[in-house]
Amino acid sequence: MRAHASSFAAILSFAFTPPAFAEERRHETVVVIPAAAPVVWDALTTAEGWKRMGVGMARVDFRVGGTIETSYDAKAKPGDPDNITSVVVAYLPGRMMALRNTKAPPNFPYAKEFATTVTVFEIAPVDASSTRVTATGVGYREGPAYDWLIKMFSEGNRWSLDQLAKSLAASAKPVDGQ
Repeated sequence: MRAHASSFAAILSFAFTPPAFAEERRHETVVVIPAAAPVVWDALTTAEGWKRMGVGMARVDFRVGGTIETSYDAKAKPGDPDNITSVVVAYLPGRMMALRNTKAPPNFPYAKEFATTVTVFEIAPVDASSTRVTATGVGYREGPAYDWLIKMFSEGNRWSLDQLAKSLAASAKPVDGQ
């Protein structure tokens, strides 16, 4: 019985030993946005906010398992084949959300690899009227497809967050000197 128990313990020990994974590659974009954190959070979790980031069409179902569907074409409709779709994996209200990329347009290079990546947005107040947004992309492995995706997302996230910063800064300015 004792030998049997120790064999069982050895099997359990082996079965519960986590495998050694190589650290995955990632990219990070940090932008300070001239708006209070709740305003930035609202922008990241609503269709109007995504439009402020430069997309022409956005549909947002913000909940765990919900989707964010966008297109850079203002004439696009929800469900169009060229739209980009991400699933909301997790969020902490006002602080963090994680989006898993699920659907790229049909002719998008490396669509299979695209669907293995996740973008995590972290929102942190700098002061009462500015917020730091950190967008970190994870799930990038070695190889030319992931090299291309890292470059594309690094540039795209920077552009989108800069668009949001410009849009929110413009809406915060008084109109006609008021």
